[in-house]
Amino acid sequence: MSEMTETEAQSRVSALCSTAEHCRSEVVEKMQRWGIAYEAIDRIADQLVQEGYINEERYCRAFIRDKYRFDKWGKVKIAQALQLKKIPPVVYTPCFSEIDDEEYLSILRALLQSKRKSVRASSEYEQNGKLVRFALSRGFELKDIRLCIDVPEENEYDG
Repeated sequence: MSEMTETEAQSRVSALCSTAEHCRSEVVEKMQRWGIAYEAIDRIADQLVQEGYINEERYCRAFIRDKYRFDKWGKVKIAQALQLKKIPPVVYTPCFSEIDDEEYLSILRALLQSKRKSVRASSEYEQNGKLVRFALSRGFELKDIRLCIDVPEENEYDG
């Protein structure tokens, strides 16, 4: 393929952004792969932000909603993914407050019930430990996991 001009790149990226939400870093990465000059990439990205094709806050809302509803990710894992996309916490943190707590916990409950069927353990204590680790690996916080599994506080285990 021949060298892409700045105008061609701009129209391709605006078409891309008009069909689905993308953050600035995704668009920049894509243009870098196309071999566009860095100065041009900055100009194009700034233009897309100005014209409303790229809106990090709108992107975060969509990303967060999709990740917890469809991929069943917890808030911790979602926040890490947004950081990898170079989105500052000041942009995405307020978006987490829009998550419906009941829906979020029911997703976690369903995830744990489904996992419980495949977990092999010799005791309920061991099974709960495995379920907690599983939920933590999916990015859920311990306080939310405790609400969904009957797990006593750590110091109650010492007996």
